[in-house]
Amino acid sequence: MSLRPSLRLASTAARRSVAAVQSRRAGTAPASQTRKKHHLETSPYMVATYSRPPVVFNKAGGSYIFDVAGRQYLDFTGGIAVNSLGHNDRKLHKILSSQAETLTHCSNLYFNQWVGELSKRLVLTTKANGGMHDAAQVFVCNSGSEANEAGIKFARKVGKVLDPSGKKHEIVSFRNAFHGRTMGSLSATPNPKYQEPFAPMVPGFKVGELNDVAAIEGLVDENTCSVIVEPIQGEGGVTPATDEFLIALGKRCREVGALLHYDEIQCGLGRTGQFWAHSHLPKEAHPDILTTAKALGNGFPIGATIINAHVGEKIKVGDHGTTFGGNPLACRLACDIVERLADPELMEKVRHNETVFRAGFEKLRGLFPELIKEVRGKGLILGLQLNEDPAAIVKAARERGLLVITAGVNTLRFVPALTIHKSQIKEGLNKLRRAIDATREAGEEKE
Repeated sequence: MSLRPSLRLASTAARRSVAAVQSRRAGTAPASQTRKKHHLETSPYMVATYSRPPVVFNKAGGSYIFDVAGRQYLDFTGGIAVNSLGHNDRKLHKILSSQAETLTHCSNLYFNQWVGELSKRLVLTTKANGGMHDAAQVFVCNSGSEANEAGIKFARKVGKVLDPSGKKHEIVSFRNAFHGRTMGSLSATPNPKYQEPFAPMVPGFKVGELNDVAAIEGLVDENTCSVIVEPIQGEGGVTPATDEFLIALGKRCREVGALLHYDEIQCGLGRTGQFWAHSHLPKEAHPDILTTAKALGNGFPIGATIINAHVGEKIKVGDHGTTFGGNPLACRLACDIVERLADPELMEKVRHNETVFRAGFEKLRGLFPELIKEVRGKGLILGLQLNEDPAAIVKAARERGLLVITAGVNTLRFVPALTIHKSQIKEGLNKLRRAIDATREAGEEKE
């Protein structure tokens, strides 16, 4: 005899309830199955240039990001210093929607309303905040690599104008630097792991040691057309260039007629607690070329190369170009982002939150003195130098709902949203402590 309808419904609901509990106890099996299904169905179609962990994100808000199972993660990566205004910013959504209803692209054969406005705002905001005192013009592109590629081409052009023989073509970069993946920017990235598969590199690049003041005179000479340097090396281990080094570098560049190119793609736009990482330096250490991207679009692809008149007057129609760069959608978003990232209150918050991070790091170093060697960086681009590969800690942190990434050799990198709250920093550092604890316990079990 069959059950009455009401009893059948009750029985079905009970079975579903039990199944749900069992699923949670089993570690959200359906979520695991969803991730596995996603990987199986899509991974074969993707070029394998990344080694990704088994998590699939689908939404975010502020400093939190969520996977397809609805699990929440506190994001200390900021999309690798991209989401400086946090995830899912409502004002940017409104701007994007509004501009998408009017004009998204018309090519660089014509003017559009926003590319000139963004160029003007970048120049004026840079000067108003103590950076690049002679900033004059902007080339808008789509990424950091493209911004650096433009800077490299501009420098080569200036070198040829100054010395038509072509001898003034060498570009100096520094060990552990990262300037991008295009062939020009890659040639300025002296890391065998990145370069060897694609060798030979573009000729004419020299490599020096960051912060070696004594070596500058021999490194930068009459054949140098440009020196490209990150005021804080991001990928290379969150290593700051000293003020003394950058001042000496600027002086030597002026002596030999070389351009000084600051790559602030990761460390600029407020990340250090000032609008540009070089803003506190004297004018003689300011760059002739300044490149930016990442936070400029808060997740929307855009980059920019800022130059002074000395460079600009030598760049002619047809020397460089881009199909998508300067499109009105990206530029309108960036106009708002530049204004907000220059807000003095936000800069003050960044500087304050640096102290919160550093206090937390010192507590961690007291708990794990054998693990943590040094804290580096400024503002909210910080590095925790360890005595071992941090891969296990990164994995354990992710399992506890914290996203953190690495840089250089044995360095944990922290580049969260500039809008992150003090309570979220403390929450994340607590998760990090638990993650380190877990890796210590796992190590003891193996022994």
